[in-house]
Amino acid sequence: MSNIQYTLSIIKPDGVLNNVIGMVIDYFEDGGLEIAAQKMVQLTKEQVEKFYAVHKDRPFFNDLVKFMTSGPVVLMVLKGEDAVAKNREIMGATNPDDADEGTIRGDLSPSIDENTVHGSDSEENAKIEIAFFFTKEEIVR
Repeated sequence: MSNIQYTLSIIKPDGVLNNVIGMVIDYFEDGGLEIAAQKMVQLTKEQVEKFYAVHKDRPFFNDLVKFMTSGPVVLMVLKGEDAVAKNREIMGATNPDDADEGTIRGDLSPSIDENTVHGSDSEENAKIEIAFFFTKEEIVR
């Protein structure tokens, strides 16, 4: 029985600045995920504050907002078998120092503050996060 899911991925400003967009996409596609939607945007402070509201009381929140608005990001909806878990496996641990070789963060991320990608942490949050950035009409696969 298949469990086809959708999940959100964000290539963060450091990934865009470091010109690794294509490499990140290769990790996802080589890992069996399809891109169902994709766009490059410059996030506003208001969008980032709302998107990361769960972290608003954490000490790193202001730095996170500043970082996520520091340059364009690539938003993607990924589709595939158990896409949420598969995406998180492909991304690697949040801290690149703890991420396995062969993962996006293990191979491409310079630091925990610039860890290249965001991915939804659950199927429920994936639905919320996808709807935050994409309309149904924009998801074409």
